[in-house]
Amino acid sequence: MTTYAPLPIPAATLTELRGTDDAGRPMEPYTARADGAPVDCVGSPLRCCLRAIEEGEQVALVSYAPLRRWAAETGATPGAYDEQGPVFIHAQPCPGPDPAAAPYPHAHAGALRTLRRYDRQGRIAGGRYFEIPEDAGAGFEAAFDEAFADPEVAAVHVRALEYGCFLYEVRRP
Repeated sequence: MTTYAPLPIPAATLTELRGTDDAGRPMEPYTARADGAPVDCVGSPLRCCLRAIEEGEQVALVSYAPLRRWAAETGATPGAYDEQGPVFIHAQPCPGPDPAAAPYPHAHAGALRTLRRYDRQGRIAGGRYFEIPEDAGAGFEAAFDEAFADPEVAAVHVRALEYGCFLYEVRRP
C-alpha cells in the first residue's frame, strides 16, 4: 500500500497554463517527434498525467510556479522560495494519471532526484539527494517517511537532479 500520493498539476491550473504560463507567456504547442524537433522531449515527464511523453503527442513546455499555487490555496508566504521553472504538459486536457500505473511516477532505478521539503509557510525546510533504488516504491516510502517525520514539513517536491525540474508534489498525509 502507498502512503503518499504524488500529485499532478491540478486541472484548473493546467487550464490557466494552457492560456498563459506563470512567466506570462502564451502556450506554444507542438508535436513530440523522435528526431527532437522542435524540442527534444519524447520520454520526458508530463506533469499533467505523470507519465512519459510519447511520439506524436501534442505537448507544450510551459513555466510553472508550484509553490505559488500552493501558497494561494493555503495562505503560505514563500517569499523568495516562490520559483518557477519549465514543465511539459499536454497541449489539450488529458484524463490525468492512470490509477493502474506504478505509485511513484518517473521512478527508474538509478535515476537521481532531489526531495525538497517545504514548511507550512512555503519556505525550504531541508531536502535530500535520492537515488531511486531497484524497489522504487519502498525507497520513496522511506524517503517520504523521513521527510514527514519532521512535523514542520507540509509538502515535498520531487525534482530531477540533472536539471532541477519539478516532477511532482507530495503533501503531508
